[in-house]
Amino acid sequence: MAARSPIASIWTRPQKPQRDQAGLSRDQIVRAAIEILDAEGRDALSMRRLGARLGAAATSVYWYVSNKDELLELALDEIFGEVERPDPETSGWRPAFTIAAHSLRSLILRHPWVAQLIGVYPMYGPNALRFTDHLVGVAQHAGFQDFDVDFAVTTVVAYVYGMTIGEAAWLSNAQRAGTTMKELDERVWDVSAEIARDYPRLSERYRAYGETDPQRLRVATFDFGLVSVLDGLELRRRATRRDPDPPAGT
Repeated sequence: MAARSPIASIWTRPQKPQRDQAGLSRDQIVRAAIEILDAEGRDALSMRRLGARLGAAATSVYWYVSNKDELLELALDEIFGEVERPDPETSGWRPAFTIAAHSLRSLILRHPWVAQLIGVYPMYGPNALRFTDHLVGVAQHAGFQDFDVDFAVTTVVAYVYGMTIGEAAWLSNAQRAGTTMKELDERVWDVSAEIARDYPRLSERYRAYGETDPQRLRVATFDFGLVSVLDGLELRRRATRRDPDPPAGT
C-alpha cells in the first residue's frame, strides 16, 4: 500500500481518470469555479452551485474533487498560470523580477479571492511550482548563491503579497458593497481626511495629495517599494557575489 501523504492536498494524491460524468472534465470544473469566484467571491462557491452552473449534479463534480478545499487548490493553481515569466537572459535579472512582481500583483487584483488563499493551501500545483522555479532561475542569474537564492525569491514574493493582499481585500469590499473601487475610494478618502484633521502631519499629507487618483497612487507606492527592495538585493548581490559582475544592463 502506498504511503499516505502527511499533507492533505489534491496535488499529493493521484488524479482520478476522466470518465463520462455528464460530459465533464476537471478543466471544465475548474474554469467554472473560477467564473463564480471572480464574479461573487469565495463564499459564493459551493459544489451545488458549481454543479448548477455546469448543468450537472453535485455528485458528478465529486468524482474529480473531494471537497471545496480541493476545488480551491485547483483554481488557485490555474490562476498562477497567468503570471508572466520573463527570461532573465534577455531582460536582465532586475527587469525579470520587476515584470514578474507586477504580473503577480495584477493577477491577484484580477482575482481578489486569491488573496484569501495565500498561505492557506500548499503551493504544490504545476503552475505555482513553475513560477517559483522561474524566480529561482532569476535569482541565480543575478549571481545569488546558496541560501541567498531562496532569500531573494522569498523577499520579492513576500513584498508583492504584503502590498497586494490588502488592496485585493479593498476590491472585495467594493464588490460586496455593489460599488466600484473609485466610488469607495472617494467615500473613504473624505472620511479619512476629516478624521485626520487633529493630527497635523497626517492632515498635511492628505492635503498634499489633493486630487491625486488613488489607483495611480497605489501603483506608484508599489513601484517605490519594489525598486527599494531590488536596490537592497543589488547591494546584497554585490557584497556576496563570488563571480565577476555580468555586462552592464544584466
